[in-house]
Amino acid sequence: MNAVEYQQLPTLVRLAAPSAAGLPADVLEPPLSQLGDRPGSDTGDVHPRSSAADDLRLLLAGAHSLCAMLGESSAPALPTLREATERACTLAQAGKYDDLTAVLGKLLPGLEAAVRTVPPPLRADAYELTAMAYQACSAALMKLAEPLAAWVAADRAMAAAEKAGNVVLAAAGQYRLASVLVDSRECALADEMARTALLALRGRAELADPDALSLCGGLTVLRAVIAARTGRPAAAFGHLAKARLLASRLGTRLASALPEFGAPYVAVAELGVSVELGDAAWALRVAASLDPACLPPTWNARMLVDVARAYALRKQVDEATCALARAADLGFGEERDREIALDVVRDLLAMQTPAITALATLAKRLQVLPA
Repeated sequence: MNAVEYQQLPTLVRLAAPSAAGLPADVLEPPLSQLGDRPGSDTGDVHPRSSAADDLRLLLAGAHSLCAMLGESSAPALPTLREATERACTLAQAGKYDDLTAVLGKLLPGLEAAVRTVPPPLRADAYELTAMAYQACSAALMKLAEPLAAWVAADRAMAAAEKAGNVVLAAAGQYRLASVLVDSRECALADEMARTALLALRGRAELADPDALSLCGGLTVLRAVIAARTGRPAAAFGHLAKARLLASRLGTRLASALPEFGAPYVAVAELGVSVELGDAAWALRVAASLDPACLPPTWNARMLVDVARAYALRKQVDEATCALARAADLGFGEERDREIALDVVRDLLAMQTPAITALATLAKRLQVLPA
């Protein structure tokens, strides 16, 4: 498949729309980009997010619960907290981390006070909002390549979800923790966490609960990612087959846990898994089944980066350069995605000396070569 053919990829199906009743899409965005050592950078050609990462880490280090226990922080009304929590989730999804930090700076102390002061009938609602807020914080820290801080936030989210008695939020927290473990190269621990979470959700999934199906799908794809990363192709493709079945059972129904799960999600995962396993030919076949117009820009950019990796495996420099340039036009959804793109550019430069105009231009644009 050449660059022209790639631009004419046929249509598959659209991703399921986010559910207004639960967590917004991308707050629990699955770690499809964790198929290798991906330390991280930003979504553009400069690095504006390092200060946001530091600010979020400092915010998370604050003793908000202790202040609430000592009565040194007050709780806003629950509707106000709900509005701020929804705002935080939206900002995390949009990648507006400075604004997110500002919102969380007031929201987290308020939530910690609320769970200790609201009337008992409202306490479960307060804990649910707390879980969602910490999930948003964890998701942002993961995208900013801060796995340890993301772990702390995810752990607090899961603890709050359990106190709320919300199985979906608790399972989503388990998923987030497993994702952090993958990013921290603790594949065995991540796989065990995902495996046991799947066992716990099995009963609800068999009842065709959309949330359970969606979460099981995300966890199964996560296990495929882990298997690929640890060099087990049979296990990786076996998990992907199970994920496709779960996507089929979910269909177009909405879920509050992982709204982005569906057939296209599994296909994007299969593309990344194939590249990680060194099967460039199959990766490009999978890419040909996807319609970029049906994917969110961040997913499209991620797919293009993996397409470029596949072309690089085949030493097709022109095609890889074209895919990376299009990914750069879209912006990179996570810092690690941009770092992967930089690594591919360096590999392409090693293959082509001196670099042709398109590759040299891209390398300068991404600051791999001096301008």
